[in-house]
Amino acid sequence: MKMVEKFIMEHNGEYRKKQLWESLPKRVMHQTYSTIIDYLLISGKISVDSEGKIGWIFYPKKRKNGSKKRI
Repeated sequence: MKMVEKFIMEHNGEYRKKQLWESLPKRVMHQTYSTIIDYLLISGKISVDSEGKIGWIFYPKKRKNGSKKRI
């Protein structure tokens, strides 16, 4: 999954779903790839534009003081 995330970040908005799958540095089974893409869409990390190209949209804010404990 990290490989797919990293590839999408590096090639933001360049590929459609099938083109991206074919361009990955290592082979991934199509069913696994589809599951990863579905997860990234649902979790709000990627989006698909009107042309069908996939773009990375998740940029979390970094904390200044490191991790904060919840009460």
